[in-house]
Amino acid sequence: MIWAVRMLAVLIALAGVVALVGWMLPIKHEASRSAEFSRPPDMVYDLVSNLDSYPAWWPGNAAKVAVVERSPPSRLVTQIVGETAFGGQWVMEIVATAHGSRLTITERGEIYNPIFRALAKFVFGYTSTMESFLAAAQQRLT
Repeated sequence: MIWAVRMLAVLIALAGVVALVGWMLPIKHEASRSAEFSRPPDMVYDLVSNLDSYPAWWPGNAAKVAVVERSPPSRLVTQIVGETAFGGQWVMEIVATAHGSRLTITERGEIYNPIFRALAKFVFGYTSTMESFLAAAQQRLT
């Protein structure tokens, strides 16, 4: 029984340390990722601008987002809406390349929960969701 109490104390202390570290990190962050596509910009734009189709090709889609700016076929800005532990925007810019196009996502994010903030910084990384999105988009357009 004493080992269970000690284990619980260690887990509570660990959560406290993670929360303290997260509390010291900034709420806002900015990160970018890019991917090359063998399709023209208008095809890439059509895919990423259709938010309703995300569940069919990107299983990582969990947040509710709204479009705040459209400039086909080169720019799309989305923003997280509703009350969540996260907030911010994705700025998606598409440029033509010699073999198709390149999509660059810049995340201007906010993580309100200090535990999530520490986990995002040190465990998951700020770019994991963008990388998942880009990989799924590449697979969809192949």
